[in-house]
Amino acid sequence: MNSIATHSLARASAVPSLTRLIEADADLLSAQLQQLRARAFPPTAEKQLRKFMAGEAAKLIGISDAYLRLLASEGNIPDAEKNGAGRRLYSLEQIHEIRRYLSANKKGYSPQRTDNEALQVIAVTNFKGGSGKTTTAAHLAQYFALRGYRTLAIDLDPQASLSALFGIQPEFDLGANETVYGAIRYDQHQRPLSDIIRKTYFTGLDIVPGNLELQEFEHDTPRMLSERSRNREQMFFTRIATSLASVDKDYDVVILDCPPSLGYLTLSALCAARSVVVTIHPQMLDVASMSQFLHMTAGLFDVVEKAGGNAEYDFFRYAVTRYEPSDGPQGQIVGLLKSLFGDRVLTNAMVKSAAISDAGITKQTLYEVGRENFTRATYDRAIESLDSMNGEIEMLVKQAWGRRT
Repeated sequence: MNSIATHSLARASAVPSLTRLIEADADLLSAQLQQLRARAFPPTAEKQLRKFMAGEAAKLIGISDAYLRLLASEGNIPDAEKNGAGRRLYSLEQIHEIRRYLSANKKGYSPQRTDNEALQVIAVTNFKGGSGKTTTAAHLAQYFALRGYRTLAIDLDPQASLSALFGIQPEFDLGANETVYGAIRYDQHQRPLSDIIRKTYFTGLDIVPGNLELQEFEHDTPRMLSERSRNREQMFFTRIATSLASVDKDYDVVILDCPPSLGYLTLSALCAARSVVVTIHPQMLDVASMSQFLHMTAGLFDVVEKAGGNAEYDFFRYAVTRYEPSDGPQGQIVGLLKSLFGDRVLTNAMVKSAAISDAGITKQTLYEVGRENFTRATYDRAIESLDSMNGEIEMLVKQAWGRRT
């Protein structure tokens, strides 16, 4: 045996295979994450939503702070907790209770849909990671819940970042069949979606978490497509819509956080959706990537439509995310997008903000973190940006329902 072959054999025996190396790194990282999580959130601890100052509560309900004080003084609403400075604090559950009390006496305080208004399913998607897709989906779901809509968030991304934001660690908190895969799988182990839905610490906001199990749908579907005996109910593009139909009466709005890829899960989500929000980071590489995403989506939708799938939407919008208004090139790209797509680009953008980034470090959204944790100007700028963009989407939902906005 020559020296090169001998050296290669020696090296092969000394260095583990790439598979084992990656697996070992994954195990090390998982163990470390579990330790960090245990320190930050003991096994018995659960994430809790902060309480809201009276002014915040009144704004969410749509009344003045003075009227909220009047309701409290008359004893018509729950007693508020008071902080050390004597200021009233309301939980989200109490805010919903006040909203229900007001709705019993006067219309307009409850935004929940009527029987003749369809469940609004919004798919938040982008082919490229890093576009702010999950951040957008999380804040949008919480925005609707804060305003009294019965909201369901579904994490379709195997990376499960949305689930992690809601305090669910996909590696440790989920067993087999506890993602949406359990409701859309093709075999006898399929479960009702209602059995998989979990309550969150956000009153009025439920979640279907995700993890790597979702990849199974991508593996199962090609096999099903090869079977000649399949019927329409077994087609991949009907699976999510069919599962959502089983909980139609329980929710007003469903937010689908799609994977950053154009696979069967994403296509099934797009076929289930009544509306689509495509996130765009205004950098040239991201916009070029989006161009490819749109070309592929159009081609695949053509096939799905011919097979009987749905491709009609109440609205289709592009949402500019991580936007820096002072960045000249970004401003030019946003201007280009608006000149090309017109009102399909949301008027309001999600600005890039240290407040949003800092909140994310602790696996929170900006809606969960109080104003006192930031420089007021930084917080106000970020929250105004989020509320403006999400409020624009809320108006589109109301228009789809035929409401006067």
